[in-house]
Amino acid sequence: MFRKPLILILVLIALLIAGCSQEKQYPQTLTIRSVFENGGEIPKKYTCDGADVSPPLFIEGLDSKVKSLVIICEDPDAPVGVFTHWIAWNVEPISQIPENIPKAKEVSNPKMVQGKNDFGRLGYNGPCPPSGKHRYYFKVYALDTELDGDFSRRELLKVIEGHVIQYGEIYGIYGR
Repeated sequence: MFRKPLILILVLIALLIAGCSQEKQYPQTLTIRSVFENGGEIPKKYTCDGADVSPPLFIEGLDSKVKSLVIICEDPDAPVGVFTHWIAWNVEPISQIPENIPKAKEVSNPKMVQGKNDFGRLGYNGPCPPSGKHRYYFKVYALDTELDGDFSRRELLKVIEGHVIQYGEIYGIYGR
């Protein structure tokens, strides 16, 4: 008697929760390049099996209104769900992020603030899949403001809503 309405309510709650956890999608208006092709193999140097340094990112098409950039590197194929390898905000709006960004909270060249990745460390830690090949997305958000605070990936994605004026990404693949 109450079974169908209860199932319907549970389904609606599940859909609402799933919808809330979805990351906002932005149109790609920036071109992001690196030392690997989009969808190509990430060189070992930029992984836990190599020097574990951040790869260079080349950003094309930045609007003059951009006040800061946000960089997020994540692995959507991790067994525990999306695994964050790098978050940085208040990155000065420049066309090239050099490789080997220091693993520090505040970096001066280029100017940026970095948060903790899902390894529990500041800055970039590269691909290190437990098995198989994984995809690693390097996402660049161009904002109309600078941010104040310290953020996790989830908090960062929430606080940039309404401030993203451009977006671009590149992904690479790495397997062990």
